[in-house]
Order: sequence, then C-alpha cells, then structure tokens
Amino acid sequence: MLTFIKAQASSLIATFIDFSTTIVLLNFFLQEPFISSIVGTTCGGIANFMINRYWVFEATENKMSGQAFKYFLVWVGNLGLNAAGMYMILHGTEWNYVISKAAIALVVGFGYNYVFQKKLVFR
Repeated sequence: MLTFIKAQASSLIATFIDFSTTIVLLNFFLQEPFISSIVGTTCGGIANFMINRYWVFEATENKMSGQAFKYFLVWVGNLGLNAAGMYMILHGTEWNYVISKAAIALVVGFGYNYVFQKKLVFR
C-alpha cells in the first residue's frame, strides 16, 4: 500500500511538471494544445522515471539502462494513450484543454502506468 501511495505522489509531481510545461508552452510560447501536451508529457515522464527509480520502488540495484528501456516502452504507450485521448476529447467535445488533459491523465495513470511500472519496469 505504501508503494502505491508513493507512486501516486510521484505521479502528482510528474503531472505538475507535465501540466505546467503544457500551460507555459500554450500560453507564453503560443504553441498548439496537442504539441504542448506531448512536450509536457515528455518532461513529466522523465521526472517520473527518476522519482520512481530512486524513491517509489527503490530499484537502484538494477541497471538504469535496462529500466530506462522498459520505462521508455511503457512511456511510449503512455504518450500514445494521452495524445490519442487529448485528440479525441479536443476534437469531439468543447472541453477545456486542462480538463481534457486531467481526465486522460487520471485514466491512463491508474489503469496503465502504475500497473506496468510495478510489474515490468521496477519489479
């Protein structure tokens, strides 16, 4: 249970980095929501990997390169699911991009990221 709680804290930090990057790119650099979301997801993913490796799963005994490769594979799926979800919501509804991104992040975070990181990347 503690690992799950720590993983959610890590996810919140990564989500903050993700969302703040997305918002800054969108509002200050006038990038499109879709591109801003992809860049934000990338920044959040890097932060999430480092926090998970060292704090959540305490998995420093394994080679970082192997973990990074597995994380990358899971992260590509995460990016695809987030991007597809953002695209569908932004083009199928009139939801605000922040609400859209939050909804997708919750679904992907609980249903995909935690499971694959625990069972595959940092086991």
